[in-house]
Amino acid sequence: MIVVYRLVTRVRFILIAGFLSGCFAASLCSADTFSNPPATQSTMSFWLSIYTRYPLTQGVIHDSRYPEIVYDVIELEHPDAAGAYRINDHRMRQARATYRRILDRLLQTPGCDDPEVKRVAKMFGPSATPDQLKKAKRRIRCQVGQRDRFRDGLIRSAIHIDAIRAIFRNAGLPEDLAYLPHVESSFNAQAHSKSGAVGIWQFTRRTGRHYLQIDAALDERLDPIRASEAAADLLKTNYRRLESWPLAITAYNHGISGMRRAKRRHKTYAAIFQNYRSRRFRFASRNFYPEFLAAREAAKNAHHYFDDLPPSVGRPTFQVAPDGFAPFKAVSAHFKLDSRLLHHLNPALRPSVIRGLQDIPAGYPIRLPSHEWQYRLAYNARIPHTLLNVRQKPCPVYRVRKGDTISSIARRHNLSVGDVVAANNLSKRGNRIFVNQKLHLPIAKGRL
Repeated sequence: MIVVYRLVTRVRFILIAGFLSGCFAASLCSADTFSNPPATQSTMSFWLSIYTRYPLTQGVIHDSRYPEIVYDVIELEHPDAAGAYRINDHRMRQARATYRRILDRLLQTPGCDDPEVKRVAKMFGPSATPDQLKKAKRRIRCQVGQRDRFRDGLIRSAIHIDAIRAIFRNAGLPEDLAYLPHVESSFNAQAHSKSGAVGIWQFTRRTGRHYLQIDAALDERLDPIRASEAAADLLKTNYRRLESWPLAITAYNHGISGMRRAKRRHKTYAAIFQNYRSRRFRFASRNFYPEFLAAREAAKNAHHYFDDLPPSVGRPTFQVAPDGFAPFKAVSAHFKLDSRLLHHLNPALRPSVIRGLQDIPAGYPIRLPSHEWQYRLAYNARIPHTLLNVRQKPCPVYRVRKGDTISSIARRHNLSVGDVVAANNLSKRGNRIFVNQKLHLPIAKGRL
């Protein structure tokens, strides 16, 4: 009887676990997955206009907390023009100062007859208090239009969007999460942020290492497909802990710990959006979910907002996983591929691999273009063992000390500066290094 009881109990447990798992899967993709509460609707509309209406040569002067308050639209130089940063910064500062002065006049003379003062007063309504106007002075912000950039992102995304949607679908997640890179990077696989975030999903090194391979040979943050698989894992974890897609998506920007703290305090996303204050929950985090909603709307209805999009062109590929460590140039020569095309199809390969300082790791799935002759070989294509190495080329780690420079480190280890930069994927902006930073140092030729 005891055995029968235990068996029945176990069956009940399995059935209950299966039921709960089914409920969780259903909740992941419920009908109101991406709700747009009244509190965020005006913010979402603002970002939709930024993505679809205003180009990079226009700046929208607005209230950072109530973006429906748009003071002005100013003309800017294109970011790629010579001296654009300095010129645009000056214009933005002037515009913000102008509207601070107008708000000052409104505070000093509420019934002022100046047309500009009256226009601004109308934005706040007759019930605006002096305290509200004083706070508004500190919230004047300029947002550069993104229409051109968003359109470019739509074109770039066409190559991978179906595959990325499939990744989320197969993970049991809402497919529309595939539009989030429009907010993060405009689908620019080479995007680098000031904080060191990389790729279309803008993974930092610290977060990326939980899901992806990041070392001297590979940085999978740069591979749109592998990074999307990692993003699916991260977003699923966020949802499990927060039980809300608005919160899970906001946590992608703000961090899971910060959003759990916000949820304990305010319970719902709408309440967090309206009332939450913290040192780190600022403009970017607060606007992240409405930006996603706007990007999703613009991308799903792209031909409504952009009437000149070219047809998408994909590039069919297949994969070959070497049994050993494969020199990049040997792979390129064996398959008669231009090295630039091979690197383009395999963006996770770091410069140290392209330069021959490291090999493509054993077992790494190398993407190759499916040309007509390659279709016939797709299932039996191999890289000959004679081209492969049994071991990866050595690449010891060096910890940066006070007074070190890239030049001094390279000289001390018989390397070129380019070798050190390539092995560590250092930023092109000055190649700055920091005390205690760990650098990979490939063994110089002739020292093996």
